[in-house]
Amino acid sequence: MAQQEFDIGKFINPAQAGGIESYTLEDGAGRGVRALCINTGGGLRYRILVDRGLDIDQAFFNQHSLTFLTHRGVTRPTRGLDTGIRWLKGFPGGLLTSCGPFNIGSPTNDQGEELGQHGEHSNTAASLESIVQPDPHRGRDEMSLSGVVRYGAFYGPCLELRRTIRSKLGQNRIDIEDDFYNVGNKIVSHAWLLHINFGYPLVDEGSELCICETKVEPMDNEDSIKFFAKGRNYKRLSKPAPECKGASVVAHFYPRPARNGSATVGIVNRRLNLGVAVHYNTREFGRCGNWQSLLTREYVTALEPMTGKVGGRHLDRAEGLVIELQPGQRRSYRYSIEVVNDKPAIDALRALNR
Repeated sequence: MAQQEFDIGKFINPAQAGGIESYTLEDGAGRGVRALCINTGGGLRYRILVDRGLDIDQAFFNQHSLTFLTHRGVTRPTRGLDTGIRWLKGFPGGLLTSCGPFNIGSPTNDQGEELGQHGEHSNTAASLESIVQPDPHRGRDEMSLSGVVRYGAFYGPCLELRRTIRSKLGQNRIDIEDDFYNVGNKIVSHAWLLHINFGYPLVDEGSELCICETKVEPMDNEDSIKFFAKGRNYKRLSKPAPECKGASVVAHFYPRPARNGSATVGIVNRRLNLGVAVHYNTREFGRCGNWQSLLTREYVTALEPMTGKVGGRHLDRAEGLVIELQPGQRRSYRYSIEVVNDKPAIDALRALNR
């Protein structure tokens, strides 16, 4: 996709082209939450919630929302949502809700440790380290921010995440680096999942999921097994369902990677001439989940690169999928979310299904 060009002789303030704006929410359940609004100047605008682990909630391309937002929206982080399925009470939806870093998926008991649904990351505030603004007058088109999220307790486990998010002026792409470091003196059982949630109008009847998969594993329940059955066109989204039964389903996809492990999955709405591609590496995320909850007013589908599966850590341990970080050990993830609205890029995404 071509980069938007800017004539620097026609403006003096770089914010006229794009950049990062900081503010604090002042109303509702999210009062006090710090936010960063990024305007790439190419049509993509997105909001980072500093106090929700530097995750991304709102995201727009021109006039179109790309993501799904829950009824409650942004809430303040709290440790009170770390157990059972209480995570859902604080789930904002959003373009990126990160899950982990100790458990992904269902709540579970693993080796005597109680672990809540999708872990504690989303309810943990970050410490900002840097915000770098673009300045085309100085030849700098990149904007970025970096922050640290700390998890754990005295006697451990103690884990640290340094997240860096970058975009370039005039482009519609978000590049993210997640670097984990076991700062403690105990082995850390680790898992990581990217809950990338798409909503209306990008998600609409006839929108297409784009995945070149080698294998599909539905969750072990009747609705998911039926929905993702071989020969069924589960990649073309249906209209919202009026009732809950059978409307929320999950499967693990195994995309076909390039020789270096890179893979792309995405979604396309041809009526809007709009798509979103997720680029990642299968050596970091071994599978990609697909969640479809196509309910009236709660109309959402997600693509979820993940290290394990979503049955809970005890099941991942039984399959040998739990990552063990030794004291002093690091683990990194690199991935991108890219908006596409030109025919060659959209055709390339759709070609993943052939």
